[in-house]
Amino acid sequence: MSDLVIVLLCAAVALVVALLAAAAAGKLARLDGATYPAALLRAATAFGSVVTLAAAVTASLAALPR
Repeated sequence: MSDLVIVLLCAAVALVVALLAAAAAGKLARLDGATYPAALLRAATAFGSVVTLAAAVTASLAALPR
């Protein structure tokens, strides 16, 4: 398999995980009684956090010698 294909698949998996985390955070916030704008803000924060975490893990793994 090509390296580009592996990178694209990993990016797709990371985005799906980020979307799932954002959906869960938004739903939990809404169940907690938050308004729709507040729930969307929490979902966006969760999405950004997961994407940032994935980028940090990728950068740290890329620095390791093969």
